Amino acid sequence: MWRAVDQDGDEIDILVQKRKNKKAAMRFFKRLLKGQGMAPLKIVTDKLASYSAAKKELIPSVDHSTVQYENNGCELSVLST
Repeated sequence: MWRAVDQDGDEIDILVQKRKNKKAAMRFFKRLLKGQGMAPLKIVTDKLASYSAAKKELIPSVDHSTVQYENNGCELSVLST
């Protein structure tokens, strides 16, 4: 399951897929970017390599953080559903 949360902790999108590879990450990022209308200033993910690979190809100018605990907003949204 892929889950996107904005800076306020509100869930933006969910995508369920069998794989978490670069192709799946690119599909998810494209879907998010299309829905938002503009590129984010920063994305925060866990350390899964497919996120970095897709981000480098689709939105190379956006800051990307994989710092532990910085993605707590997304983790907490899982608990509330």
